[in-house]
Amino acid sequence: MSDLPDEDTDQEPDDSGGSVDAGESVEDVGVEEALAEDSAGEPGASEEDAEEPAAEAAETEDASAEAGELGATEAVEASDDSEAVEPSDGSEAGDSDAGEGDAEEEFDGDESGLLGGLDIETTEEIDVPGDLIDQVIGQEHAVDIVRKAAKQKRHVMMIGSPGTGKSMLAKAMAEMLPREQLEDTLVYHNPDDGNKPKVRTVPAGKGREIVDAHKEEARKRDQMRTILMGVIIIAIIIYAFIVRRFLLGIIAGALIFIAFRYLQNDSSTMVPNLLVDNGDDERAPFRDATGAHAGALLGDVRHDPFQSGGLGTPSHDRVEAGAIHEAHNGVLFIDEMNTLDIRNQQSLMTAIQEGEYSITGQSERSSGAMVQTESVPCNFVMVAAGNLDAMENMHPALRSRIKGYGYEVNMQDTIEDTPEIRRKYARFVAQEVEKDENIPHFLREAVEEIIVEAQRRAQRKDHLTLKLRDLGGLVRVAGDIAHDEGAEYTTREHVLQAKERSRSIEQQLSDRFIDRKKEYDMTTAEGGAVGRVNGLAVMGEDSGIVKPIMAEVTPSQSEEGGRVIATGKLQEIAEESVQNVSAIIKKFTGKDIDQKDVHIQFLQSHEGVDGDSASISIATAVISALEDVPIDQSVAMTGSLSVRGDVLPVGGVTHKIEAAAKAGVDRVIIPASNEQDVMIEDEYEEMVEIQPVHNISEVLDHALVERDDKEGILDKITSLAGEIDPGVDGGTGKKGGQPSPQ
Repeated sequence: MSDLPDEDTDQEPDDSGGSVDAGESVEDVGVEEALAEDSAGEPGASEEDAEEPAAEAAETEDASAEAGELGATEAVEASDDSEAVEPSDGSEAGDSDAGEGDAEEEFDGDESGLLGGLDIETTEEIDVPGDLIDQVIGQEHAVDIVRKAAKQKRHVMMIGSPGTGKSMLAKAMAEMLPREQLEDTLVYHNPDDGNKPKVRTVPAGKGREIVDAHKEEARKRDQMRTILMGVIIIAIIIYAFIVRRFLLGIIAGALIFIAFRYLQNDSSTMVPNLLVDNGDDERAPFRDATGAHAGALLGDVRHDPFQSGGLGTPSHDRVEAGAIHEAHNGVLFIDEMNTLDIRNQQSLMTAIQEGEYSITGQSERSSGAMVQTESVPCNFVMVAAGNLDAMENMHPALRSRIKGYGYEVNMQDTIEDTPEIRRKYARFVAQEVEKDENIPHFLREAVEEIIVEAQRRAQRKDHLTLKLRDLGGLVRVAGDIAHDEGAEYTTREHVLQAKERSRSIEQQLSDRFIDRKKEYDMTTAEGGAVGRVNGLAVMGEDSGIVKPIMAEVTPSQSEEGGRVIATGKLQEIAEESVQNVSAIIKKFTGKDIDQKDVHIQFLQSHEGVDGDSASISIATAVISALEDVPIDQSVAMTGSLSVRGDVLPVGGVTHKIEAAAKAGVDRVIIPASNEQDVMIEDEYEEMVEIQPVHNISEVLDHALVERDDKEGILDKITSLAGEIDPGVDGGTGKKGGQPSPQ
């Protein structure tokens, strides 16, 4: 029995009425004839199907009726072909920048203020752009690329830190794609091979109408068969009473019932499966397939435990679309590309290249594995995203496809602090309030505090952070506090409370660690100690911690000579920094330590040490142990160290300084090149003195305890430093130029 939509090209009922199913009325057939006039040349029809002779349709009782049924569904599609397609809310790629500058901003004339001259009392006064692309802040290069990619339908790969706007840009790209090209995808039963369902596409919204038309035809067919079955069974029962063969009549009636029920089950094969329905979508589809397994990404066919006897579900009804098919003529977004299985990446590469991908069961032990559809359209625009490590495990051929047919974008972490950008950050707060819908708007002073926090989190002078997801979290926490208090607006005090409540896990662990160390007297903030220094480190990205480091020099117990032994779960970079420091120690002390073992211990370093920001701390501790000169314990320090003794910049200086202040340290030594990055909270400014340094000589000058032989030690080190690097001024210990950042 054939119910393919392609076959009604040659099976249309003629003007004389054609063949009529026993359950169909003449009126129904007439309607089908009228509606089937435009059925020829439908999308997806194959030449082989179109050339089948109409005589084949007469082989079964219902063939002609099925042809008329399909003609009806074709006519449903054709009847609406003349309807005008509504534009997609101005989201066409060429008009995507029309929303820029819609918001009318008023200025107070003082662009040096925290709001960049924006004259507002609350964020209610700020107009938020309607298009997502105009809401993106600080990623002008990426926005420009996305506009071009949407217009030309190019793939994009975005690499950058989490929370910098990658998913937002992908959604914005979907908004800019034209809706007029959306399609519905239908899967039909294949009468020639049930395990190879047919596929066709129709304009968006028509698929549901076609399915409803088929269901109605199937309902009428089943209704008439039920009536006919009842008539036959009643006739059999009456006949059995007449001939007095009751048992035979019951058996015959049961057989007739089973036969008709089998035919009714067969009717389900006539109704197509609406695989992709875009009828209600106002914009091009956006599908987030981050972390999707093979079935969710590429489509699947459900397992059917009843595969015989007419009880099973038709194969075309068990087909399920994957994200690549649902994103047809839209955007497929995949974040953390390196977590996608390599085989799925290969399949994705094929889908990108061909623009279509057939669906089969993903489990090889399932009955679905025997089913494979015709190629299903998946002509999507792909937006791949991830951190820098995402490129390492990405299939090179897949990356080549994206790069060859699209763009690669590096997302920025910070942006230069200008009045224009500050005004956009004020708008960002308004955007977050409107998106949340459950928090009150912010007063001017509260917005100013958010911008101050953005400056701090940038960890660079004259810059603002672009990790806006985290900043948005602070906005929502502050709004929640205001909402719980029943406040009309969110105030600066609410933001300050939110900064305390929204601390990261690393910050909470750091505070707990500092408190516990105080209990056990692990951090010493007064007096002097030989070979002991208060180093500084960062936990996570936003929490500083004081990490004491101890050094001891002993005679070597090995015949091979002295060694540098460091403990504390050091990672690769930290181990390398220890080796570099050992070279500096030999040259800057003038002592032969070939026959001595240098022991370096990072106290309570349970989580390990990564990075080289403890280099000056290690060098100071070892030199103190060699020279037997105590280190001032009210001093903490951080900084990298070159093999020539230059103090080089490190990250997280703001958080490290705040951690030192919490621990009761009076002075913090930092690289001079990091001085511009310091943005500590007001409460810590009076608690700690910041001392920038250029080289190891200056570090020792500020760190060693004052005593009679200190000057002699410093003079010797400075003299040796001058021999190593003639550019060092013997009087000040400073180099003539700034060290290169690393």
